[in-house]
Amino acid sequence: MAKPEADLLKTPLYDLAAAAKARFVPFSGWSMPVQFAGLKQEHQAVRSHVGMFDISHMGKFALEGEDVVAGLQALVPSNLERLNPGEAQYTVLLNQQGGIIDDIIFYHQGAEKGFLIVNAATKDKDKQWILSHIQDLDLELTDLSSDRVLLALQGKAAVGILQELVTDSLTDLPAFGHLETTLKTGTSSEPAFIARTGYTGEDGFEIMVTPEVGQQLWQTLLDREVTPCGLGARDTLRLEAAMCLYGQDIDDATTPLEAGLGWLVHLSEKADFIGREVLEKQKAAGLDRKLVGIEMAGRYIARHDYPIVSAGQEIGIVTSGTLSPTLGKAIALGYVPKSLSKVGQDLEVVIRGKTYPAKVAKKPFYRRA
Repeated sequence: MAKPEADLLKTPLYDLAAAAKARFVPFSGWSMPVQFAGLKQEHQAVRSHVGMFDISHMGKFALEGEDVVAGLQALVPSNLERLNPGEAQYTVLLNQQGGIIDDIIFYHQGAEKGFLIVNAATKDKDKQWILSHIQDLDLELTDLSSDRVLLALQGKAAVGILQELVTDSLTDLPAFGHLETTLKTGTSSEPAFIARTGYTGEDGFEIMVTPEVGQQLWQTLLDREVTPCGLGARDTLRLEAAMCLYGQDIDDATTPLEAGLGWLVHLSEKADFIGREVLEKQKAAGLDRKLVGIEMAGRYIARHDYPIVSAGQEIGIVTSGTLSPTLGKAIALGYVPKSLSKVGQDLEVVIRGKTYPAKVAKKPFYRRA
């Protein structure tokens, strides 16, 4: 059951978003802006110039101790020892069945220090899972979720705009690179954590600061005509880039191999980790199902949970779908049998009791030049 409006959490940027005429919706226990001027306008602002998102609802865990990397190694399928300080890894927490507890980003900050960003809906579950597996290690987790603003600045103009506000050079910061720097907002200079990461398929940054600095930064960016964007545009942008949404495209019954995330499973480089045996068997035996891109033949939109049909038989389910503002086509993600996952494969999607033609499409649907 959804929480009543009065019980929803609000980020430190809520009032500023309301002043910018945001329309709010409940999301993972939070009251979050779904759009400001309009979804298409916000989407195109990110694709063509720059937009910003309040993502302060995300979980934020600081990690300290000698076992920062070693302690996490047993919980994820990725080899975190690859990372140098200042680098990050997108990965997943796995359960004993190889299912995805959550998708996360680990930021390696140097000896005995790191940071995790996790999904809002799974923050408490993730925290308890991690704590239950590090009890005997030199590893301390501090939950900073309520103490930090997280703001995403996305689009090709992001680097130029943000560079004017920080003391360190951002030009040579690679994708998934991060640094601690000084942010200049108004008349003050404050510490900030900046990562070249995002969820839109565009170049951009995620900026973590205290609530007070975050409020100043939001206003500073508004004054520089950065377009405020809501969850609606965030969803269409990530779907064009074929990025998974936890709880829809991936969940604790989905393995990373099924979800097309095999690139973050480093079986040949790692020792034991939770779920390893399941992934080894699945890789050896071959997948039964696979997450694929789907393009509708017309403009009928395949939505979450719509059945996918082949030869009159239901063979899968749509996990995410939208009308792509960039491509002008209805696109979706969904699970189908591996034997029907080849690009170009004809399918049908059941929409309100009728079937409509579709085909398996190459992922991502959109890739920036």
